[in-house]
Amino acid sequence: MAEGTLLSDMNYCIVTDAASDLDETYLNAHPDVRMIPMSVVIDNKSYTYGPGGDLTLERFYELMKGGSSASTSQINMNAYLNFFAEILSTGTDILYLCFSSGMSGMYQNAVFAARELSEEYPDRRVLCVDTLCAAPGEGFLVREAVDRKQAGAGLTELAQWVEAGKLHVSHWFTVDGLDYLHRGGRVSAVHAVMGSALQIKPLLCMDAEGKLNVVGKPRGTKRAMSVLLEKMGEQWEPDRSPSVAVVHSCCPERAEQLQSLLQEQFPAASVYQACIGPVIGTHTGPGLLAVVFWGSGRDPVSHFNQ
Repeated sequence: MAEGTLLSDMNYCIVTDAASDLDETYLNAHPDVRMIPMSVVIDNKSYTYGPGGDLTLERFYELMKGGSSASTSQINMNAYLNFFAEILSTGTDILYLCFSSGMSGMYQNAVFAARELSEEYPDRRVLCVDTLCAAPGEGFLVREAVDRKQAGAGLTELAQWVEAGKLHVSHWFTVDGLDYLHRGGRVSAVHAVMGSALQIKPLLCMDAEGKLNVVGKPRGTKRAMSVLLEKMGEQWEPDRSPSVAVVHSCCPERAEQLQSLLQEQFPAASVYQACIGPVIGTHTGPGLLAVVFWGSGRDPVSHFNQ
């Protein structure tokens, strides 16, 4: 237990949402981490993604490759009320690390639910933190928070640590093409057609407002991987933690290639792989590659050129 940490500050669990894409193996190994499932609609059929759900990553990308149309729904206040209350009723406090408010209204729903439950459970606490991170970054930040909790950080201390460090979680993505970004309204139809012809692999990152932006247009997979590693070379701060996530959406061979290049260039990195789920995958499609790491910070507005 950290010096000065009250015993009452230690009885808590970390809650995240399915947007963090933490896999079943990780959740089973960390029973004090709870994940709230999310709804995904594919071709007008509703699925549940997350613990106890009926949508696997394999099935999701199979449907996407087949041309299906997908959308996700934010977690509503009632779902938060039910999920939080079940935990609070056991005498356990909650630190909720939420998907970016720059991409969803979930954080506000969670805050409203926490306030309402404070009347029913006056001796319990629900601390909600807007991570300003997207799926792979949210999962990365949750993992890092779990490590600090296991090292003895109390609820208040850990919430403050996450709040202070969240904008140092750097996300750099490249996607296989512009088609899915066009469907989401991020690029025009003309740019999508031209991009496909030129083999453009758009570069994206999260800015300081927690929004996902297209910030570059490298051509070809090899160049796209190089740009990801260049960005890491410019920003990586391994003194915070050597952890680095190599993330992909249904392209494990490319992820292995990227990991090999990364470990060759950054031998001090402690690398693990993660998969992108429907919350981001709906907008980027199969073929996404990303690196997530502790970095020097995010620009208020992303305006890089590649």
